[in-house]
Amino acid sequence: MAVVHVKNLCESTRAKLSEAIAKMEQFLNGSSLQLLNSENDTAMEEFYKGYLSDTRHLLVFSEVSYEKLGVALRRPNFNLDYSEKVLYDVYHSSVNSFFYPKNECYSEDGRYAYTGQDAIRFRKKPNREVRDLTIELSKIFETLREDLAYYETDYITQKRMQGEKV
Repeated sequence: MAVVHVKNLCESTRAKLSEAIAKMEQFLNGSSLQLLNSENDTAMEEFYKGYLSDTRHLLVFSEVSYEKLGVALRRPNFNLDYSEKVLYDVYHSSVNSFFYPKNECYSEDGRYAYTGQDAIRFRKKPNREVRDLTIELSKIFETLREDLAYYETDYITQKRMQGEKV
């Protein structure tokens, strides 16, 4: 890939991660299990525990990627190989963590992706704040997934064909 394209992709990816990080931090700083599960529903407590855990993991993956992209962009000479590795990591850590959360509190239903409806389906009905955050994040991570689609499989295939280890 051309250096200018990868550099622009690093900049736009970093901006999108910054937006997602801000939303997750605001939510996590203002939320607790007790606030989310005010009815003391046992099933909902498990749901929210999983949701909070997945959101914390996603936040950490996103922050690490954000920092690595900053390093890539601040270098005096733009390092294409390092930058592409970072973009690969963004796809396989942050994007995949959002769409395939460990606790499976929600999932993406591809049948809704082209209807204009939200493609996110929750295992249990969450409160409005959790629902809104997840839908907002889905828009950011959907864009990242589209922008970084090359790094899903093509990047590894190309590196292997060049005889490089990834």
